[in-house]
Amino acid sequence: MGSQRPPTVLIVYYGPLNYNLAMIIDAHAHIFSPEIANSRDYYCSQDLCFGSLYSDRRASLNQAEDLIRSMDDNEIERSVVLNIGWTRGDFCRRNNDYIIESVLKYPDRLIGFCSVQPRDGDKAVAELERCFKAGIRGVGEMRPDIQGYELTDSGLISPIVSMIRQYSAVLSLHSSEPVGHEYAGKGAVTPNLLYRFIKNYPGINIILAHFGGGLPFYELMPEVSIDLKNTYYDSAAAPFLYNSLVYQTIGKICGYHKVMFGSDWPLLDQARVIKHIDAGSLDYSARENIMYGNAARLFGFAIEEK
Repeated sequence: MGSQRPPTVLIVYYGPLNYNLAMIIDAHAHIFSPEIANSRDYYCSQDLCFGSLYSDRRASLNQAEDLIRSMDDNEIERSVVLNIGWTRGDFCRRNNDYIIESVLKYPDRLIGFCSVQPRDGDKAVAELERCFKAGIRGVGEMRPDIQGYELTDSGLISPIVSMIRQYSAVLSLHSSEPVGHEYAGKGAVTPNLLYRFIKNYPGINIILAHFGGGLPFYELMPEVSIDLKNTYYDSAAAPFLYNSLVYQTIGKICGYHKVMFGSDWPLLDQARVIKHIDAGSLDYSARENIMYGNAARLFGFAIEEK
């Protein structure tokens, strides 16, 4: 009797693919103080940015403890907690205070970013210094279009950038796609404006939200790639904007060392964005960079392999 071939066994795995990563870092989440969350209507009426994002009551206004629970559920080690581009400087400060408080409460879980209104001039610079001295690691998510200033206005921007340089901080900028899906607060911070700003202020580390509004695709141009060497792209709200091929595509264009997992929590559940990345069929090295490696290196965290 001839030899028989063993039966073919097909194993289909439907669960998350993060079980063998050293950690996960979410580079883009938002929290608000209980006072702001409980006074939604007031803040919507007083601040154009907040109103554009949160006048729809389906948009969650969550606190640090809510984020920690989501992180625990999804095995996320750390999250970057961003402020928003308030149009009023005093509102920037109020939520900066809450972010500082939250980072002090959860120093091993949260990385804090503050926000300012550059039109406040010296007050904005002083607020940045206050926050950096309190342990804040970056500035953002800034939204120049709705905050009412131009990224090319050196009189407003240069003092902000100087303070960022002095404290080796990271800048997060909201980014807008000039085409495609419309959403609340999409704005008009398009790739041409972002690129001009980055050329004017080389050397600072910048995270462009929402894949830079498509700016990484222009890194196929060698001179653009050189100018953007210190620029990273996060995946905030990616399932709203792109299919899962976006991770491989951007990785092949500008390198997986420039792409970061960002959820835009609580707008999107952290698990949803992780699944979106899982569907991108990335190899282990690419996933390692995106899910934690790039953020860990940028913020100087030691990585203990599991």
